[in-house]
Amino acid sequence: MIHRLDLDALQQQLAGTPLLDWASDLPGQIDQKLALGHGDLQRWMAAVEALPALSAERIELTDTFTLGGNCSQAQQETLRAALKGLIPWRKGPFDLFGVHVDSEWRSDWKWSRVAPHLDLRGKRILDVGCGNGYYLWRMLGAGASSAVGIDPNWLFFCQFLACKYYLPELPAWHLPLALEELPGKLEGFDTVFSMGVLYHRRSPIDHLLELKDCLLRGGELVLETLVVEGDAQQALVPEDRYAMMRNVWFLPSVPALELWLRRAGFVDVRCVDVSRTSVEEQRATEWMKFQSLPDFLDPADHTLTCEGLPAPTRAVLIARKP
Repeated sequence: MIHRLDLDALQQQLAGTPLLDWASDLPGQIDQKLALGHGDLQRWMAAVEALPALSAERIELTDTFTLGGNCSQAQQETLRAALKGLIPWRKGPFDLFGVHVDSEWRSDWKWSRVAPHLDLRGKRILDVGCGNGYYLWRMLGAGASSAVGIDPNWLFFCQFLACKYYLPELPAWHLPLALEELPGKLEGFDTVFSMGVLYHRRSPIDHLLELKDCLLRGGELVLETLVVEGDAQQALVPEDRYAMMRNVWFLPSVPALELWLRRAGFVDVRCVDVSRTSVEEQRATEWMKFQSLPDFLDPADHTLTCEGLPAPTRAVLIARKP
C-alpha cells in the first residue's frame, strides 16, 4: 500500500525545502499507522485493487474533477462496482470514465466560493482534514505546485488512492495522519487550508496556532468553518448536539473569528464569503445513503437545526502569517 502513496516522489518534491526532514520520516510513521490499521481497511483496499487499468487521456481539474479515456462498458461496470465498494462518498463529485460519483456534499460549490479569492499558482499547499482529497485535485487544477492532505480516516484515504491510481504522476498526496501527528514548527507551506475542522476542536485557538506553525512566513491560511450571527464577543457552544453532530464545540460569529485569528498572530484577516448550507449542497445520494442535512434541520423551519439552533452557515476567512 505504501508504494501507492509514492512517498519517494513526495520526498523529491520537497527536496531543498524545510519539509524534507519531515518527509524523510514519513515512511516509518505511516508503517506504524498501518500496523494499527482499521477493521475495514482490507476490504477498502481490495476495492482499490479491483479498479480496472484505464488511461486518463483527458484530465479536467480546473472546473470539475473529470477523467476521460477509452473505457469499455465492461470496464465501466467494473469501475462502478469498485468505487461503490468505497461508499459512503462524502466529498465530490467525481467523474471517472463516465462513472459519476454523486457525493453527499457538492464540494465543487464550496470550491467555487473559495477559489476566486486565492492565487495558488506555484504554491506548496497543506490541506488539514482533507477528507478524500477532492480539494487537493482542485488545488492542482488552480496551479498549485504540490498539494498534501492529512486526514486520519482510512476510508477517505482509500477513496483518494482510487483517484490517484489514475493520476499517479500528479503531485498530490494524502497522508493518513492527524494534525497533532505532524512535527511542531513545520513552517514549510505557502498555503494551509482548514475547511470544516475548527468547530470539531475543543480548543479552537490552539488549532489556529498549529495551522500557523505549518506556514512559511508570509504564508496564507484559508479557514472555512461554521459561524453564527453576532458581534466580536458572540460564539455558540451547543449544549449537546448540533445538527445531530456530537463533536461540535464552538460556532463563533465572523467578527469573533476574525478576533481569534488576530489573537493567534495572523494579519490581513478578511472574510470573503458567508453562505448558508442548503439541502441541495448537502444531501443523501446513491453514493451516500445515510442521513444528511435534510434530516438534521427542523422540518417546519429550515433556518433552524432539529435542536432549535441556527441552521448551518459557513464562512471563509483568509489570513496571513507575518
